[in-house]
Amino acid sequence: MTPDIRRQFGAAIRAHRLRLGLSQETLAERAELHRTYVTDVERGVRNLSLESISKLARALDLSIGALFAPAETGDCDQRKCSVELLLVQQDPKELALTLEAFKRANLSNHVAVVRDGATALDYLFCRRQYAHRQPATPPQIVLLDLLLPKVHGLEVLSRLRTDRRTRNIRIVVLANTRTEPDLQAALRLGADSYIIKPVDFEKFSALIPQLNYHWSLLDCTAEKRAA
Repeated sequence: MTPDIRRQFGAAIRAHRLRLGLSQETLAERAELHRTYVTDVERGVRNLSLESISKLARALDLSIGALFAPAETGDCDQRKCSVELLLVQQDPKELALTLEAFKRANLSNHVAVVRDGATALDYLFCRRQYAHRQPATPPQIVLLDLLLPKVHGLEVLSRLRTDRRTRNIRIVVLANTRTEPDLQAALRLGADSYIIKPVDFEKFSALIPQLNYHWSLLDCTAEKRAA
């Protein structure tokens, strides 16, 4: 790569990363690369192999060609860069199925992914590696698995519902069965709805038929009253 192409490629990586609400550390983890490597790529000072380019494209859910297309190089405005959906899911197979459901549903909203409860709280409260995020623009919806490492999904839900900064975020729980005690506990804690895993195209489409800033969720009011 020439220096100009390296700079353009680095700017594209950064723009797409910000669009997804990812930190450099998270992108490096998803691409199976070192964080310093990603930093150098975004600075335009790193020569890349085809393998590294492919890893970055997969981590950003893009084609290789899209990374070389013209992209905004500055900080995008907060409305465009705000993440509208946060997916909190640990199991790699379930995560892949969920992302495939989004793809099949032609989801155009921005999506961020975290893999444990502690990181989810850091993301939503804009701290540690996510201190760069703006608290005034939280995700419109959180898809929250209950079986999470570090901090259990119920604890994550409880903290979100008891904090004034996050209590109004819509939260959809990912559960194994409709009868599991954790799901009933989640509904009592204030979850807006739930999906039974795995998240497939039909379930996702039924849950959110409109994706352009209008979220139509399954009404669990009756089940909450019965719980």
